[in-house]
Amino acid sequence: MSRPYPVPDRPWVMKQSWNDLLFAHWPIDVSVLRPLVPASLPIDTYDGTAWIGVVPFHMTGVTPRGLPALPYFSAFPELNLRTYVNLGNKPGVYFFSLDAQHRFMVEAARLSYRLPYHYARIQVQHQPFETTMYTCIRDDKRARPGGFAASYRPTSDVRLAARGSLDDWLTERYCLYSTDQKGTLYRGEIDHEPWPLQMAEADIINNTLPESMGITLPDTDPVLHFAKKLDVRVWLLQAIR
Repeated sequence: MSRPYPVPDRPWVMKQSWNDLLFAHWPIDVSVLRPLVPASLPIDTYDGTAWIGVVPFHMTGVTPRGLPALPYFSAFPELNLRTYVNLGNKPGVYFFSLDAQHRFMVEAARLSYRLPYHYARIQVQHQPFETTMYTCIRDDKRARPGGFAASYRPTSDVRLAARGSLDDWLTERYCLYSTDQKGTLYRGEIDHEPWPLQMAEADIINNTLPESMGITLPDTDPVLHFAKKLDVRVWLLQAIR
């Protein structure tokens, strides 16, 4: 499987690796999300349904192009709450919130990528049987309180999602969208190999991230996927409208 459109024709600026990542997705009506997503961004749907995702993971190797990895800056945990949009036939991610345990990176990302990053206290613990224990408590007055706690693990061998499947639709996205206070719309491109997905199980003990955005999740089990590691290249934002 290949990405749906070519990589940008300009140099990438940063590389990073995403580790022990859980995709937890719930179906949700477009009308619930529409007031929370800029009107200039069409909400993407699969068979007429929108989806919302909670994605915990931890980053390593966060390094600007041409520079060596620095211990303090290159590794930290992150958690995001997201949905999916599609503009100009470029399906991408729209973030409602991103929580990270790295004050400098939180402020840098807010400025450079116009993303709603917040500082949080996050613990990631690795336990037997490939289990990850993940706990996040937001500690940032710029956002409503929110948190997440879960244990999760893969339950299958690695496989690549079939093109056009829900698994593919939820995960294979190669850009993000954001806006500034003036309403300017931006696209940030990324590139990576296809996701090495595994089926997963999770015991979600606490999840108040959607509630912090005024979103009530449906009373259904989430669709779960796990990925052990993915190497990513990142490009600078570009204004598109």
